Amino acid sequence: MVRKISLFILALSCLGLSAVSANAALDAVDIYSDKQLLSLIHQQQYLQRVKSDDCQLLQDIEARAMVLKQPLYQYLWGEMLNYGVCVSADPRRGMTILQMAAEQGSSEAMVKIAQYYHDGRFVIQNKHRAVQFVLPAAANGDQQARIMLVRLQAQGYGSPMDYEMGYHWLFNEVFANTATKLEALQLLQQLEAKMPASAVFRAQQQRLVGN
Repeated sequence: MVRKISLFILALSCLGLSAVSANAALDAVDIYSDKQLLSLIHQQQYLQRVKSDDCQLLQDIEARAMVLKQPLYQYLWGEMLNYGVCVSADPRRGMTILQMAAEQGSSEAMVKIAQYYHDGRFVIQNKHRAVQFVLPAAANGDQQARIMLVRLQAQGYGSPMDYEMGYHWLFNEVFANTATKLEALQLLQQLEAKMPASAVFRAQQQRLVGN
């Protein structure tokens, strides 16, 4: 796979550094691929990775977020601002950039914002608003979003009209590990208590009736 050359390296080339120096720098600051960054986000290791790389990719990350407007890098840049990683903490700006990623359809950003509203971190706690952010991510097929949605619905948040859909999505998920599957089963049982038996029956079908 062709390695992505960082903007930092291009700047070094403009300064007339030798090819040997540029290659040495390239080894030190090679930019993350989308696949790598997505994996780091799912493993909750993205901020640790930036710090372990000694903040060498700071300019690249900002450029990809704010100039190229790449959603995964907007997510990363927003979180770096939220927690003051390699930059001064600025949650107001960080949340705005996360919102930009969510508006571009990033399920990861939607889930993260929903978590902040769920927990009341950086924003006033508002679980109804958390549902508003996590629902489209769940519709996009994000498993974490579907678990979070059903948990919120089981607690009575969101519209009861969406309970059947939330149940259907999670009931028909495929789980990579037993612990996650058991968690999903417990949440589904809690949501069942708020639904008519007929709605539960429809939701347990492979396809919802009428869809």
